[in-house]
Amino acid sequence: MAEAATAAVRNPPAGAQAVQRALGLLHCFHDNGPDLSASDLARRMDLSVSTAHRLARTLVSAGFLEQDEQTARYRLGPAVAELGQLTFHQRGLHLAAPELARLAERTKATADLAIRSGPHAVILVGGSVRPDTGLGLRRPLHSTALGKVLLAWPRPGEEGAPVELGGLSPLTPFTDRTITEPALLDEELAKVRDRGYALNDGESAAGVRTVAVPVLDAAGQARFALAVRSTPAHLTDDRLDGFLHHARACAGALAVLLLPPDQRA
Repeated sequence: MAEAATAAVRNPPAGAQAVQRALGLLHCFHDNGPDLSASDLARRMDLSVSTAHRLARTLVSAGFLEQDEQTARYRLGPAVAELGQLTFHQRGLHLAAPELARLAERTKATADLAIRSGPHAVILVGGSVRPDTGLGLRRPLHSTALGKVLLAWPRPGEEGAPVELGGLSPLTPFTDRTITEPALLDEELAKVRDRGYALNDGESAAGVRTVAVPVLDAAGQARFALAVRSTPAHLTDDRLDGFLHHARACAGALAVLLLPPDQRA
């Protein structure tokens, strides 16, 4: 997390350092861990404690952070929750949940919808979203089916070889099946584009198998990635076509629900 936070403040545009630092401070809370002290924020941001405290107090005054009066520690504030709810509804994501629930029922598996955020696929709706917090998972792009889809059909500003994509390298291994060489990932993405779907066969965690398809717009870019996740015993090779049939039908329905008419494929 420290790397993610400090990456957000490197080489900011002239005159924008304070804004970049404030955004980096908010990114320190991505892991949904405990409240953070000014010292915690300073360490994650590679700043002095006084600078981190000053930035945090500014964000408190704007509602983006709040501070516990007893512990003096910080947590995300109501303004972040409000903006999150606004973007959730503006994107129409509240309409996606019933479709994903039907897909999960038909496949007897977990169904998720994700977008890209830097080197991660962020799950917005589906079975992996925690009911207690409403938060999904941030998963590395290179080791997940969702991530491979988002890499294979990039949106503007995301193009380029895997080694150049948003700080994607180094490719961290999670199992002995994880792709860790950029050239091999490039080959894998070519296969994903050719067959129209991505597989994660134990690359992110042992005993997990996932198939994912894109929700494409008229320009052929993946606006979202849709995944169905289960075990190798359930998502077998001979059942893969059936899973893909249901996933693609759901992706088509989501394109209608989530994309403006002039942007649909």
